[in-house]
Amino acid sequence: MLAGMSLEQSLVEKARLAHPSDALGRDVLYYSHLQPQARQTCPISAQMYGDLGNKLAQHAKRTQGLANLPPYQTETVRAVTREARELHKDIETITQSLNGSFTPSEDPATACTLLVNHLFMRRNKRCLLAYHRVRTDKLEELIWSGEDILDAPVQQQKAQESYNSRIQSGNAAGGEVGNGESNKHNLSPEEEEYVRKYSELLSSYTGQWTDVDLAGSLEPPRDLFIDVRVLKDAGEIQTEYGSITLTKNSQFYVRQGDVERLIAQGYLQKLS
Repeated sequence: MLAGMSLEQSLVEKARLAHPSDALGRDVLYYSHLQPQARQTCPISAQMYGDLGNKLAQHAKRTQGLANLPPYQTETVRAVTREARELHKDIETITQSLNGSFTPSEDPATACTLLVNHLFMRRNKRCLLAYHRVRTDKLEELIWSGEDILDAPVQQQKAQESYNSRIQSGNAAGGEVGNGESNKHNLSPEEEEYVRKYSELLSSYTGQWTDVDLAGSLEPPRDLFIDVRVLKDAGEIQTEYGSITLTKNSQFYVRQGDVERLIAQGYLQKLS
């Protein structure tokens, strides 16, 4: 069963077999949900591993309910990554000191340490992956809707205000509420590059069919023509019935298909 495993993997597997996951797993889950004052008497550690990863998971959950992305949690991501590396370093130190000879039943404390460190390291990794997956899905959704993510300071400010209001109302548990840099831009450098590449890929894909708007809404419009108000100057645009100049605070009665993208980008507001 242990064939083909590295030394570290085999030792962790031995520890897992010595301490069934149904029992130890419940203990680890119990400790991870203890309140800070209760953790002071916890036999594992007063400062629990996984707390920062849990914050990232909470950030990801809140992000799913927002219209725009909140600021990227740079410091928290770095801290979780650093914690995972420290756990891996501790595991390597223990396994190297054992010299390949280890019987979990004879040293249950070491077996428990190996298993708990390994589980928390994996948990941190899953929290990191979940956090970035949620943000990636949100970015792709915004790109498909036609929003100019890399040049939308007003929308980012609204996202920041919405995020801060959730923090103040008690729906969040700490983290980076925002600073000057976050107000300027809510994306990490890697996310900015991802948006550029994905936008280029989408443009290349949809550009093959000029007669069909593949990025348009899948729901058919209820009204062929709609009233819209211009929220910010957009210059002159060409429609099926001629050209119109969009100046701020002006109103038009136009075909919905001609202005759907401008509505999504925040230039126009649909009036009921």
